[in-house]
Order: sequence, then structure tokens, then C-alpha cells
Amino acid sequence: MNKGNKIVITFISILFGLIVGALALLIAGFNPLEAYQIMFQGIFGSPKYISWTIVRSTPLILTGISVAFAFKTGLFNIGAEGQYIIGSLVATLVGYFFELPIVIHAIVAMLAGCLAAAIWGGIAGLLKARFGINEVITTIMLNWTALYFSNYVVFWEPFKRPNRDASQQILDTASIEILENWKVSDAGREFLSNNQFLKDFLNPPVNFGFIIAILVAILVWYILKHTTLGYQLKAVGFNRDAAEYGGIDIKKNMVVAMMIAGAIAGLAGATQVLGVSKETAILTAAEGYGFDGMAVALIASSNPIACIPAGLLFGGLKYAGSKLQPSIGAPLEVINITIGVIVFFIAMPKLIHILQSAISKRKRGVKVENTK
Repeated sequence: MNKGNKIVITFISILFGLIVGALALLIAGFNPLEAYQIMFQGIFGSPKYISWTIVRSTPLILTGISVAFAFKTGLFNIGAEGQYIIGSLVATLVGYFFELPIVIHAIVAMLAGCLAAAIWGGIAGLLKARFGINEVITTIMLNWTALYFSNYVVFWEPFKRPNRDASQQILDTASIEILENWKVSDAGREFLSNNQFLKDFLNPPVNFGFIIAILVAILVWYILKHTTLGYQLKAVGFNRDAAEYGGIDIKKNMVVAMMIAGAIAGLAGATQVLGVSKETAILTAAEGYGFDGMAVALIASSNPIACIPAGLLFGGLKYAGSKLQPSIGAPLEVINITIGVIVFFIAMPKLIHILQSAISKRKRGVKVENTK
């Protein structure tokens, strides 16, 4: 399937998703036009809303890139959720216990989160390469292991915040929030009081995570497209037997692919902690960033660059959808239905081709009748 067809299928799938979402709202007794207007205003109605959309979308972009990278190498990384948790946990540990200079502290915390998540992802890759255990099974199990391991560490006495179900907060030197201290200073408040747009835009915890996500998307695209490592990883994904015949170490590349995918998902967790939450909370269930990343990767057709708009779309729908309940009482599940339908049609390109062919045949038939 060429690039043009993929883009067409993606747009048709999004359109179908919005139509089905509108029908669900109509059946539930709500005006879909009013609901979509609220959602549109909920994203673009204020600089603050735009900022929150970017902040909410950043971890989805990174976990989407993680899953997309694994797809490109012939692996199905369902473990992005667990890798995200490990990355956020280790970044919090380094952000709290280490005392380093500003900038260096944040870089070390992010690299530590990436390394820990790379090792976590590498476990699944090693089990796949060494024993042939399907990565779907191992990554699902590692997701739950990561969740309970994170809770165990957060309960560690020196790390747990008193009277809170969360860890201690990271030190200010580890934060990647943009102008965090300046915003609350006297000079910052005075300046922002005269710049309403900037004041609204910087009101949410705007951080460097989005810029990092864009750089990672470009880097991953370049690795897959223009490097020997990328060629080998894709070759293993396309045809393992042919790759092995060509002298490529497929077992080594499986482990490397899962480690890189894990590192990217871990970076998503690290940037979320260092830029937004500043802590790791005790989890009763998965937060869903890794699982949502699979939908982002599917919408992007496993293209790392396309994960940026796909993540923004997904994050925008999630954030704007949360405004339906307080505004008109519509349930948030309508947004999940819309996203589910979008992913459903993207995962079934053959159905789109059938619909396109039927429309083309109908148009040709009309033209023949008109000529008669």
C-alpha cells in the first residue's frame, strides 16, 4: 500500500469515527453538533486549552513511537505501559535522591529512566530470541510486574511522602517545566499580567517533553531510514529467514529492537514525571499511556513522524472529551467509541478498499448511463 492510500484510509477512518461518535451521542439523547462544538472549543478555545492538549499528547506521542518502532522490526510491543511505568519510577528516584546541577540533573534522570526501561523491554526481547517465547505474552506479564514493583518502591519509607499515596517530589533541579520558577516570581507575575496570551499558555505545566518527542520522532525515522542498524532491524521484521541468510544476527536484533522500544516508552514516563506530575503515585491500575500508544501507532501507520499528529489527535480527543460531561452531561465513553472506530477502520484497510471500489464502480456506472 502506497503512502497516498494510507493517508486516505486514515482520513476516512477518522471521518467514520466521528460519524459513529455522533450517532452514539444522538442515540444517548445529545446533540452531536453541540458536543463537537464543545470539544472544538475545548482544544482551540483558549491558549490554556492548547497547552493542555500538547501536555496530554506528549506521552502518547512517545509511547506511539515506541510501539511503531517495534512494529517496523516485526515485534508487537504491548509492554509500552510497563516500560512507561519503569521509566517514570526510575526518573523520580534519580530526580529525588540525586543532587546534581540544573539541566544536568534532568538529563541524567531522563537517561536513567530510558536505560531502566530499555532493560525492561530487553527482557522480553531476550526471552523471544533465546527461548522463542512470544513477546505479546511476556510484555503483558511485565506490565503487571512493573505496576506492582513501582507500588512496592513507592511504599519504601525514605521515598514515600508522609500521608500521601505517592512518592516524594523531584528536586527543582530535575524539573523540565518551562519557566517554572520564573512564572511565580515577582518579575514573572508582573510580565505575565501584561501578556494575557502568554499567561494562559504557560498556566499548565508546559515543559520540554513535546520538543523531546519531536526530536525522538525525527531520530527514530532517521535510524530506520538511513542507518545500517535500521536496515538490519527492518530486514528482520520483513523476513527473518532472508535476513539470517543475508548474515544478520536476528536474535541480537530482536533484543536491540525491544531495548530501543523500551527506552522510548521509558522516556515518555520520565518526561511526564519531570515535567508534569513531579512524583510517582501508587497505582491501582494501569494509567493507559502504553496501551493508548498502540492506537497512536496504528493511526500513524507505524510512521514515527506521523505519531506526532496522531498523538495530538488522540490527546486532543481525550482532553476535549473530558469537557462533555460537565458541559452537557454526555459520557466520556463516547470519545472512547470514536477512537475505537477510528482504530478499527485503520486496522481494516481492506474494508476501506472495498468501499472505495464500490463508490468508483457506482460513479462509472452513472457516467455510462449518462452517455447513453
